[in-house]
Amino acid sequence: MCDDEIHPGLIQDPTISRRRFGLLTVALTGVATVAHADDSVVEKDVAVKTPDGEADAALFYPKGKGKWPAVLLWPDIWSLRPVFRQMARRLASSGYVVLVPNLYYRTKKAPVMEGAMSFANPQDRETITALARTVTPTTAVTDAVAFVAFLDAQPQTNKAKRVGVQGYCMGGPLAFRTAGSNPTRIGAVVSFHGGGLTAEGPDSPQLLIPKTKADYLVAVADNDDKRDPTSKDKLKAAFAEAKIKATVEVYVGANHGWTVPGSQAYNEPAAEKAWSELLALYKAAL
Repeated sequence: MCDDEIHPGLIQDPTISRRRFGLLTVALTGVATVAHADDSVVEKDVAVKTPDGEADAALFYPKGKGKWPAVLLWPDIWSLRPVFRQMARRLASSGYVVLVPNLYYRTKKAPVMEGAMSFANPQDRETITALARTVTPTTAVTDAVAFVAFLDAQPQTNKAKRVGVQGYCMGGPLAFRTAGSNPTRIGAVVSFHGGGLTAEGPDSPQLLIPKTKADYLVAVADNDDKRDPTSKDKLKAAFAEAKIKATVEVYVGANHGWTVPGSQAYNEPAAEKAWSELLALYKAAL
């Protein structure tokens, strides 16, 4: 999971509205593209069977007839909540079938926290870190296999195309583990301010890189890089040795959580740049 030392003071507002989310992008795009996406995307609450029970999740896909590539979207440490539904809806409007699971379904249905959430609040910190500990390298793999199988079973999914996976915060390592669990099926892996990608020990996500056959985008937060400046170099070396196509980029001036609207660290220009790079990778790799 993400290291607690980078989180103090980080506040997440899980109640961000569709209208507010749409307006966040108007300044850069000139049009309320997300509002349009709401009219062109189907959203469903679904239950996904896993070896440990049923995971509550949200599924999104474009309206109308057709089949599209699938994407598994791992949320950050605060798990499935309205802002990640909005992000998935926006991605679906670009032509993808998107699944966003609740990371902590074994313990509690989403949303797992209510109201504004902050690591500076000891009670919030204790609650969310306890939930995060329920996600292990083993459960990450079994869940990933189940989630990808669920996506492949959807009539809207184009199974001739490979699957994309993206993760935020602790979702970054989960994206790597997803690629390692099914290397022939996963074609693109994206980590946004992922934590622990180059952790010590035999379960380190970076050790999975040689087993995968995907293209990668690793977007690193500025303050994460300052805290561990060697991590990006380890990743670049691992990708080069495995001959895997990858972009590892530090977003200077953008701190942990910068891609998530409602985060205290949200940085709109940097978030839009990251989103554009995400879409470019998926277009090329899926």
